[in-house]
Amino acid sequence: MALPHAQPVEPVDVRPLGDRLASERNTALFKSEDLEVIRLVLPTGEGVPPHQVAGEATLQCLEGRLRVDAQGQQQVLEAGQLLYVPGGMPYAITALSPASALLTIALKPPSKKE
Repeated sequence: MALPHAQPVEPVDVRPLGDRLASERNTALFKSEDLEVIRLVLPTGEGVPPHQVAGEATLQCLEGRLRVDAQGQQQVLEAGQLLYVPGGMPYAITALSPASALLTIALKPPSKKE
C-alpha cells in the first residue's frame, strides 16, 4: 500500500523528531512530476548508498549528524545545515549519529539554455 503524500497547500510537520527518532522511518512527503521531498530517518552507521539522480538535490539536516560523500570529498552536515548536489553527481549519505533530514530531488534535469 502506498503512503499518502502531502496535498497541495497542506502543512507538513518537519520539526526534529527528538525522542521519536528511533521509532520513525523514511517517509516520502511529497512527489509531483518535477519534485520529490523525502524525510530520511537514519540510525548511526546507516544511510543511502552511492547513487545519482538526473536532477539537482538538496539535503537539509534536521537533527543529528550526516556525512555526505561526493566528488572524492566528505562533508559533515549538522542540524540546520543544507548541502546542494548538482544533477548527475554521484553521492552517498551516512548517519554519524541518529539523524533525520529532508532530501529534495528535482526529478528532471535543468533544461539547457541555448
